[in-house]
Amino acid sequence: MSDETISDDMMTIDEMQEILDGLAEELPPIFYEELNGGILLLPEAHRSQYAQADDLWTLGEYRYSHTMGRYIVIFYGSFMKLFGHYDRERMIKELRKTLRHEFRHHMESLAGEDGLEKEDAAFIAKYLGGF
Repeated sequence: MSDETISDDMMTIDEMQEILDGLAEELPPIFYEELNGGILLLPEAHRSQYAQADDLWTLGEYRYSHTMGRYIVIFYGSFMKLFGHYDRERMIKELRKTLRHEFRHHMESLAGEDGLEKEDAAFIAKYLGGF
């Protein structure tokens, strides 16, 4: 038996938005410098552009453009595909982990660093090596 906790009721997008708002409040105000677009929770599932099967979903993205600015997107549908069977506590843990991952992208972008981008690229290379 796996260590995952199973839940009979799925978290709604409204519930996730409320939790996401609370998780965002855990972070210090300095994290929000130049994050002019804030944090968006979108309803869709976002299949990774690198997916070789129906097995690689994007949970969140840090986005930056000269026209739209800097913002974080979290994909509700991707969370439901991967973690929809988790109980509330485990779902919050995964959501916190993803939000902080995207904030790390933001902070590194502001600092001119790319360590997390390299880590993400290594993950994708390892994934693609299995195909």
